[in-house]
Parts: sequence; structure tokens; C-alpha cells
Amino acid sequence: MINHNRLWGILIFSLTVGSFIAISERLIGKFINLFLPEVITLEKFERYGSITILSSDNIVIQKIGPTNHLKLKSNEIPLIVKEAFIAAEDRRFYRHNGIDLWSISRALFSNLRERSVQEGGSTITQQLARIVYLNQDRNLSRKFIEAGLAYKIEKQLSKNEILENYLNNVYLGSGAYGVADASWVYFSKKPQDLEVHEIALLAGLPPAPSYFSPLVNPRKALKRRSIVLNKMLTQNIISNEKFKEAYFKPLELKPSSPKFLNSSAPFFSSWVKENLSLYISNAQIRNGGLRIKTSLNMKWQNHARDIINEQKPNDIQGALVAIEPSTGLVRVLIGGKDFTNNQFNRATQALRSPGSTFKIFPYAAALKSGFRIDSQVLDKRKCWDKYCPKNFGNKYLGKTTLLKSFTSSSNIVAVELLEKVGFNEVIDIANQLGVGDNDKLGRFYPLAIGSFEQTVVDMTGAYAGLANRGLYLKPIPIEEIRGPKNRLLWSINKIEKRGVQAIPQEVADKLNFMLTKVVEEGTGRVAKLADRPVAGKTGTSEGGRDLWFIGSIPQLSAGVWIGFDDNRKTRKGSGEAAWVWKRFMSRVTEDLDVIYFTNESSKNFLKDTI
Repeated sequence: MINHNRLWGILIFSLTVGSFIAISERLIGKFINLFLPEVITLEKFERYGSITILSSDNIVIQKIGPTNHLKLKSNEIPLIVKEAFIAAEDRRFYRHNGIDLWSISRALFSNLRERSVQEGGSTITQQLARIVYLNQDRNLSRKFIEAGLAYKIEKQLSKNEILENYLNNVYLGSGAYGVADASWVYFSKKPQDLEVHEIALLAGLPPAPSYFSPLVNPRKALKRRSIVLNKMLTQNIISNEKFKEAYFKPLELKPSSPKFLNSSAPFFSSWVKENLSLYISNAQIRNGGLRIKTSLNMKWQNHARDIINEQKPNDIQGALVAIEPSTGLVRVLIGGKDFTNNQFNRATQALRSPGSTFKIFPYAAALKSGFRIDSQVLDKRKCWDKYCPKNFGNKYLGKTTLLKSFTSSSNIVAVELLEKVGFNEVIDIANQLGVGDNDKLGRFYPLAIGSFEQTVVDMTGAYAGLANRGLYLKPIPIEEIRGPKNRLLWSINKIEKRGVQAIPQEVADKLNFMLTKVVEEGTGRVAKLADRPVAGKTGTSEGGRDLWFIGSIPQLSAGVWIGFDDNRKTRKGSGEAAWVWKRFMSRVTEDLDVIYFTNESSKNFLKDTI
């Protein structure tokens, strides 16, 4: 006979216990959510001490420090790779909620029996929590936090997302983070191309990656591989035939350096690293976990590199810098032919005579002081305190206009203008446009024709300031920097005022017009583009030791330098640099609309030109 009172008691007790468990779980869940960090940012995870340098369109240029060099989407990771890691690390992965007490007990018993660590009790979810949010300290409080984070991860992410993040971030020894890195570091393969014995070896590494690394301890690696192959067999991941074939395979290692360890734009990325402390603190740099979005356009950079590398003879060097005038962002920076053999950056470190490209400063000072484009000047032999410059080819125009003297690149008129407006005015304009701040300009007449050495990046920045109607923005290689947990540390968009109106707009407009005439009718004809105006200037130092062309379209200014490191004569002319500039720009302008210099400038030109 059924005891109804007893049944009711059992039912009430069950409901009470069930309600208590449900309420407790909700309270624990709320506690975990309140005190532990969000886990939805796993995709943006960067390790402390790591630096990732990206192009403006988020192409990886270089990865530095303890970082995974290549991440894969879940559908790019072969199923057998996933199954192997689950078999080795967490065979009940799909049946637990982040913590697996049964597996912990089994691992404890197994390790006590073997008197060594044969199995780990942590689930894959716990390991992911430890990788992303915790350190490797072994203490009770860390284990509790780890368990709480694992529970939270399981609530917010699918099993597929958890496994993807784990396989992308788990350390697998020898500087390899994630299965894609490890496949390359140990076997020079993609994960899709791995064989069963190679997969088993990788899946055996997480418990002690440095100890089991086949590059460090091949015998231990083989022993560990055998354990994983046995697990794969007993869990029906591989057949008996596949097991036997894989078990007797030698290691067959083919080591490679991690991808992105070496920079794809080394002159540029080295400049970024040198200047990083200008934007964030040294402590932030040391802590790492940084993602640096730079200004570099990788497509243009690769094109520029190929053109510079083609220069003959082979030991001649070159540099090319391209700057966006409206922002100051450096879109291209080539500092030489071969960074591996010579790390000297000819774009940012080499001080070279800019020749006639420097003449924009005395002419800008003259226009600012009241000279007009059609003002009469005298181009004939003259000396200043025993300094007797000559024009190229000993050609003199006699009485001419400011525009004509500039178009023909008269040395005499440039020095004459320097004398008339004064050293202070010319040097001040050069400084305002970013030239002569680091290496001071001397008060000597040869200054007017480029006798004081400058860097390619500084001279190109000055021309970018002209193209920006006199508003100078210091060349900058970084758009933003993000730190751990994707926190924004610095952004170019957060700077309220960057620019300096170095010269009045109307002066810049007139000078840009004069620079377009240099390309249309004067010494810069080689750089002429068929579909749009170019404002540019050639420059050659004594004996052709330095060959320059710096030119602008409204959206981009680019500077080219060619010469020998030992300063010997090139036996070439500045047309060589202008031709390199044209080849570079002809490809770049495919991505840029045809834009003309400002209407205001056109009005000024018409007003000032006879």
C-alpha cells in the first residue's frame, strides 16, 4: 500500500532541494558575473609583453614577444586536430559546464598510481581562462577564480568558440602559441596538412610544452606522442591501422621561425618601435599586450620596395617616403634595399644634402614678404662674401620672373632671395615646416641651395605641409594603440590640435602653383603624370652624390632619395629620382581620385601671373 504522506514528503523535499540548487546556481552566477571580468573579448586577447604591429588596413606587419603569430577560424582547424586535443586534455569537453569533477578525480587517482603527472584535471575551458586572465601560479585562490571564469566562459560562449580560442592561444613550446604557430614551428606546415603522428605530438604538448618540445627533448616528445595516440585509438578517433602507422613514425621535424617574427616592412616597423615612447609610457611598452595600428599602406609599401630594389648598380641605395598631407600619416617608408644586411634607415636617420629641393624655403619667405610670382629678379653671376655659386650648366636667365627662376632652379636667385628676406625668416619657415629642428640650420649663404643635410622624412613632411595649404602636421606612423583587453591607450583622433600654420594659405597656394610649373615646364618634367597636376622639385648635391625628387598631389606627398652610403658620385642626375617617383605614383594614383589643388590658389595664380 502506497504511503501518500511519504510520497508527498519526498516530493516536497525534492522540490526544496531543487529550488535551493537553482537559486544557489543563480546567486553564484550573479556573484561570478559581478566580480570576474567579461570574457566576450577573447578574440582581441593579446599576451602581456607582446606587441603586434598592423598596417592601416589591419594586415599584420610584425609580431614581437610572447604572441601567437597566426590565428585560425574554427572552420579552418581540421576536425581531427580538435578531436586529438579533446582526447588528450578534456575528453568530457562537450559534457561539462567548464569544471569536470569526475575528470579531476580520475586524473588525481592516475597521477598517484603512476607517481608522476600523467593527466591534468583542468578542463580546456579552465585552461583558456588561465591563459587569458590569470598567471601560472599554483595556489588555491587562483584555482577558485579559474573555476569561476571557466563557468562564466561556458555561459557566454559556445563550445565551438571556446575550442577555437583555446587552440589559437595555448602555448605549445619553442615560441609557438596556438596550433597554427606550432604546425609551422615544428613541421613548416599548415594545420590542414598535418599527418596523424604530427597532430598527436602537438596535442601532447600543453601539460609541459617546454619539457615535451621535440626541439628540446625529442625522446620525451615521442613518449608523450604515444600516450596521445593511445587515447585517440581508445576514443575511436583513429583506426587501429592509423594508430600503428603513426606510432612507429619518426619525428620528421622541419623547424621554421614563427610567421610574422620578421617584419614585412622592417625599416618602417623599426621606426615605429623607436618612437613608441612618444605616445605611451615605457611601463606600458614593457607590459605589452599591445596592438599598434600604423599608418602604413602595405600595397603601396610593397610597390615602393620593389622599385627601390631595382635601382642599379646593386650597391646604390635609395629611400622613399609618402605622407598624407591632410593628416601627416606616413603611408610608405622605405629606408634602403636590404634590412637584413644593413639596418641603417636612410629615410629617417641618413642626413643628406637636399640640394634644390630646399629652395622652397627662401621662395616661400620671399612670397610671404611681398614678392609676387611675376616679380622681376636678376639671374646672373654674383658673389656673396667670397661665396660664388653657379647655376647648373652655367646657364643664366638675366632679368626674369620669380616663377621662371624657380622653374629653371636658379641657384643665384635662391641666394639673392635669402639675402633680401634674411636668414631668420628663411630658417623660421623651414623650422615651422619641420626642417632644421633636430639639426640646426646655419646662417651661411649656401643654405639657400640645400647645403645643410636633412632626412628624407623631414623634407617630405615639409612638402606635405605645402600641399596642405601651409598647414604642417608632423609626420606620424601610428593611428592608434590598444593595450590589454582592447583598451585604447592612444589615438590620433584624440589629439585636439596637431597642425601648425607654417605659412599663410595664399603663400602655400602660390608656391604649389610654382611647383606644378617645375613639373610641367622645368627640371621636373620626368615626374609628370598624364591625368593630374604634380607639384614637385628636383634636387642634386655636388657631383650628383644625392639625387632627389619630392612631389605632391593633393592627397599624397612623396619624397625619393638615391645615392651611395659612402657619399661617392652617382654619375646620374635628379631625373633618376623623378623617374622612381613617377613609377611609384603611377601605381598609387590608381587608388586615388583625380583632385586639383584648391580653387583659391587658382585665383591667386591668375591675379599674380602676367
